[in-house]
Amino acid sequence: MSACLIICNPTAGHGVAKRLLPEVDLILAELGLDYEIVQTEAPWHAADLAEAAAKKGIATVVAMGGDGTANEVLNGLMRAQNAGADCPTMGILSVGRGNDMAYGWGIPQDVEASCQTLVSGLKRRVDVGHAVGGLYPGGRYFGNGIGIGFDTIVGFEAAKLKRLSGFAGYLVAALKTISLYYRAPLTTVQTDGQTLTLPALMVSVMNGQRMGGGFMMAPDSLPDDGQLDLCVVRGVSRARMLPLIMRFMQGTQYGQEAVTGLRARTVTVTAVEGSLPAHADGETLCTDARELAITLLPQAIEILCQPADAGR
Repeated sequence: MSACLIICNPTAGHGVAKRLLPEVDLILAELGLDYEIVQTEAPWHAADLAEAAAKKGIATVVAMGGDGTANEVLNGLMRAQNAGADCPTMGILSVGRGNDMAYGWGIPQDVEASCQTLVSGLKRRVDVGHAVGGLYPGGRYFGNGIGIGFDTIVGFEAAKLKRLSGFAGYLVAALKTISLYYRAPLTTVQTDGQTLTLPALMVSVMNGQRMGGGFMMAPDSLPDDGQLDLCVVRGVSRARMLPLIMRFMQGTQYGQEAVTGLRARTVTVTAVEGSLPAHADGETLCTDARELAITLLPQAIEILCQPADAGR
C-alpha cells in the first residue's frame, strides 16, 4: 500500500489534468515519493476514493484537479473522519480552472511547486465549512467558500464556455450575468449576533480569499482563524455593477455603500422573497433553495502547503 494516494480528475481544466499526468508522474518519481495515482470515473467518485483511502490508513490523499475535485476529496475525508477513521493529510495539485481552494490554503498554483509540497511541504491544520440545505439536506463540506446569488450564476455561465477557462472565463461570465441576474431578492442574513434583512445581490461566505480565479471576496480571510468572512452585497443598478466587479478584482470593495463585511462562526441565509442559487467551492449547492445553514468546524483537517513567506 502506497503512503500517498493521488486522485486525479482527468476532465479537470478541460482535460489539462489528464495531459499533465505523465509530467506529474515523472516529477513525483524523481522526488522519491511513495505514491499511487487513480483516475475518477464519475461525479463523487473522488469522494468515495478518498473515504476508502482514509479507512485503509493511507497517510496522504491528494486531489489532482480543480476546486470541484478538491471539494469531493475533502468531503470524502470528512465522511471517513465522521465514521471514526483517522483522517489523512490532504494535498492539492492545482490543474483546474479556478484553483481557489489551493490559493486560500497556501498551496502553489504551479504544478512542479505543488508536487514539491507533497514531499517537503508544511503541514497545517485548517478550518472546514459545512452547509446544509438545497440539494444537500444532510450537508456538504467546503474548504474555500459558499457563494449565494450573483456569483453562482457567474459560475453557471462560466461552465458553458468552451474556449475560455480560468479567470478570463469567469470575467466574461460575470459581464454576461449582469444582463441575466440583477434583481436582488429580499434576503435575511443571520450570523452569531447580528441579523441583516436586505435585497441581497450576493452573499459570499468565505473560508479562503477568492472565487472565480481572481475575485477577492475576502482578501483578509485566513483559513485557520476559526471565523468565516462574509461579503454581503446589496442590490445595485446595472450601471453600478461593472465598477463594483472591478473592485472585487482588486479586493477593494469594502467601504463601498453597497458592501457589508461580517465575521461569524455560524450563518443562516434565508430568502424572504424569491429563492437562493448557491454553490460550494464552485459546485452547485442549490438552484432555488429557501434557506442555507452554514457552520465552521475549526482546525478540522490537516493539509500540505508551502511556508507563508514562499509566495503563491
